Amino acid sequence: MTGDISIKNFEVVNELLLIIFSDDSEAIVKLKNMRQKCPCASCEGEKDALGNIYKGPEPILNESSFIVSGIQPVGYYGLRPFWKDGHSTGIFTAELLKKLSN
Repeated sequence: MTGDISIKNFEVVNELLLIIFSDDSEAIVKLKNMRQKCPCASCEGEKDALGNIYKGPEPILNESSFIVSGIQPVGYYGLRPFWKDGHSTGIFTAELLKKLSN
């Protein structure tokens, strides 16, 4: 996968995110899988210069954690979901979405 791929179109259908990329490939990602793999610093952590990972407490997920109330495109390279439990800091790149669909 190259860094040149972008998101052309997307739609949430039930518990799935359907995506069409700039190379006309498609992906289907389960919303539950997306939420569990949230790439934000709080969920995934972030590294300092020495490689130490810092992150927030393990999120407590419930039924509303897997429901999307909206999705905001971030440029053409990613999507920022707004989850019903209030979480909204993760930006999912096109490459990550392709990876999560496998």
